Amino acid sequence: MKKINIGICGWGNVATGLYKAINKNHELIKKQANLDICIKFIGARRDNPKCNPQDVEILRDIFDVTHQDIDVVVELIGGVETARELILSALKNKKHVITANKAVIFHHGDELFNIASKNNIKILYESAVCAGTPIIKVLQEELAGNKISKISGMLNGTTNFILSEMEKGADFDPTLAIAQEKGYAEPDPSFDINGIDAAHKIGILSYIAHGTSLPPQKFYIEGISDITSTDFKNASDLGYAIKHLAVANQINNSIELRAHPALVRKESILASLQGVRNGIEIDTDLVGKIHITGSGAGQESTASGLISDIIHLSNNNIPLADNTDEKASSESLKEFNTILFQNYFSIEVEDDKEVNQKIISEADNNNIKIEEIISNKDKPSNVYFITNLVKESEASKFLKQLKVIEFVKDIKRIRIESE
Repeated sequence: MKKINIGICGWGNVATGLYKAINKNHELIKKQANLDICIKFIGARRDNPKCNPQDVEILRDIFDVTHQDIDVVVELIGGVETARELILSALKNKKHVITANKAVIFHHGDELFNIASKNNIKILYESAVCAGTPIIKVLQEELAGNKISKISGMLNGTTNFILSEMEKGADFDPTLAIAQEKGYAEPDPSFDINGIDAAHKIGILSYIAHGTSLPPQKFYIEGISDITSTDFKNASDLGYAIKHLAVANQINNSIELRAHPALVRKESILASLQGVRNGIEIDTDLVGKIHITGSGAGQESTASGLISDIIHLSNNNIPLADNTDEKASSESLKEFNTILFQNYFSIEVEDDKEVNQKIISEADNNNIKIEEIISNKDKPSNVYFITNLVKESEASKFLKQLKVIEFVKDIKRIRIESE
């Protein structure tokens, strides 16, 4: 039977979840994977009263773990810069690294992968994107023979939970409070609701599928805090659901990389996913569309992804090829203002008849077509419409012009994701 010795750095929820999962399923892993996972060291500055590590040796300096006689350093301290230094120390000491830290991979991936490759060492990070929902190795291995044109989906469980509840009629603020109570959202939820977490994840997936850099060039990121229950009602009447989408779309030699709210057709698989579920749609040339869904957060889910990496490492000792520079050299991020979208507009008005005429006039002046301006039956002060396919820059210009029209009190725009 194979044996692998690991050292865990960090002793928070994710680390203790991994410890519990390995101990709980130790015999199952032996039987199914022919692997004995031995936790030799834990690097923790302080104890965690929620988990007793039994006879595992505790090292108070987490960097000491990288100098021990182990095969793998499992980095679970979170953050960016200290995590980077810890991973560099592990690589220097010829230790493989497994991490669930999306931020450090997003911000320092190119540097870390290059050093790992030079040292003939692996960095595995399945749990960094959507926790235990398998996506990283699917792209790296199972779909390696496919040309992947587009990856899109809901990559943040918190935002999907909030939007799912709002679709049922709830308002944003109380729903966010519920998400925090249930542990879906952090006390400071800004990374989730502002779209940063999803942006980190799509940046990593684009690196694998399209060869974009880590960190990538600056790309468009927008959160969900401006969406209202009225938007859901209007979208539903038009045949759409509202989701927070992260998208990496390759068109010729350019990549659309973006994370923002979007209207998606109700009949689509992504629209049907509710709660904290993550959902990813992958467009390939050989097997068509692939859909992957699952839990994107939680101790057990993250532990599943980490154990998957440990087992993978024990079975595959050759580092993954690093050809990112070759791929990225011929491709760049598409300027967001040049991307084409249909757009949903929702406007709070004082005089709908006069405003409607002015909206149509402004649209004509900008060569934007509006099929129909619809009045909200339950809220007479609200009108909404959908534009034809226009450049982002033109839609933004149109939005600014509408804001200064007399009788317009408030205005909202959400892009529509094309299939």
